[in-house]
Amino acid sequence: MTKWQRGVGLTALILLLLTLSIFLTINAVWLYRLDIHWLNISQTVQMTPQKIMHNYYQMLGYLELPWMTDLKMSDFPTSFTGMVHFHDVKQLFLVNNVVLLVSIYPAVWYFRRLKRYGERWRLIRPMQVATVIPIVLAAVMAVDFNDFFIDFHKILFRNNDWLFDPSLDPIITALPDTFFLHCFVMAFALFEAGLIWLYWLGRWSFKHAGE
Repeated sequence: MTKWQRGVGLTALILLLLTLSIFLTINAVWLYRLDIHWLNISQTVQMTPQKIMHNYYQMLGYLELPWMTDLKMSDFPTSFTGMVHFHDVKQLFLVNNVVLLVSIYPAVWYFRRLKRYGERWRLIRPMQVATVIPIVLAAVMAVDFNDFFIDFHKILFRNNDWLFDPSLDPIITALPDTFFLHCFVMAFALFEAGLIWLYWLGRWSFKHAGE
């Protein structure tokens, strides 16, 4: 492989891990179902868990399915600014899914080439560097999740439509900050686990080189 091919392949591999971690977290419906009970969301919004989940599925369907152009939740009205924010989130989710799909082929190609030529040891140094990133972000998040969450939104969104008014967008009461904290923890953990797995493969390849 040329240096350019290795660079593209490694980038695709890391992007695949990152976007897959985000995709799995977004679709971790079981996590929200658990949080309904752990965070007493039913009592907060005065709805049964079944009704809350029904609205959650409607929201998730809008965010994840490209052909769904309108957000309609049975029990949670949405303001104009709320719709703008959900539309922005939908665009980010779709971009993530596109990057996930596009990165699969070059990432798999690169990984197979490394295996074929016994060069998975090349993963050691990049994975050592990459594993630091989730750890640093997790440390920052642990110090003050509220500030981290605010800065996260300021980076990703060009407006303040994410600042929901519960009287206009009551869905926000069903999506407490702690739920988003759990989502970040899950995404970081999945990404870190993938990086560590690749690092371990690289170390194993290095130890068994020439056998």
